[in-house]
Amino acid sequence: MNTYFITGISTEVGKTVASAIITESLKADYWKPIQAGELDNSDTMKVKRLVSNPKSKFHSNAFALNTPMSPHAAAEIDGVSVSVSKIKRPKTTNYLVIEGAGGLLVPINDTETILDLIHPNDKVIVVSRHYLGSINHSLLTINTLKNKGFKVAVLFSGNEHPSTESIIRNMTDVTVIGRINEEPYFDQNVVKEYADIFRDNLKAL
Repeated sequence: MNTYFITGISTEVGKTVASAIITESLKADYWKPIQAGELDNSDTMKVKRLVSNPKSKFHSNAFALNTPMSPHAAAEIDGVSVSVSKIKRPKTTNYLVIEGAGGLLVPINDTETILDLIHPNDKVIVVSRHYLGSINHSLLTINTLKNKGFKVAVLFSGNEHPSTESIIRNMTDVTVIGRINEEPYFDQNVVKEYADIFRDNLKAL
């Protein structure tokens, strides 16, 4: 099974839209292991609305927590125990896109983070969006993954910022899939356009 794990350099950087585009591009299955908050409009629901191909399947969260907080804190409020050992990947013969929660080192309990959900053979895509401090966050995220031996690529999100993107490329020598621009809106047609643009780069990872 070819698995693409989508993480971000922080929260609110565009992981869910990126996940929808990658899911559409590969006609992959989609899975968000941990959803914290927005249970009436979850990331799975958002991705499902944006994906138009008939092949993709959308697998249930391993944990659906009520509070929009770091998973470890949301789980404590809900009185549940979240751990990697309790999170079983869905079985599929299709490509699988997994969307993490927040950034790479977001804790899911007192000892484990989102990083611990990534398997050795996963292709990890880091969504990077320009803001003050984003270079530091991007380099920390990418280098942590590379030091752990993961295959890493970057997908830029938002308006182009050449100096930021250039220094990230130069200092990490990471594969860049492309950029998701700051669009007025995202619907199935826009997602499909990006899916077509990124397909070759995604399959080459």
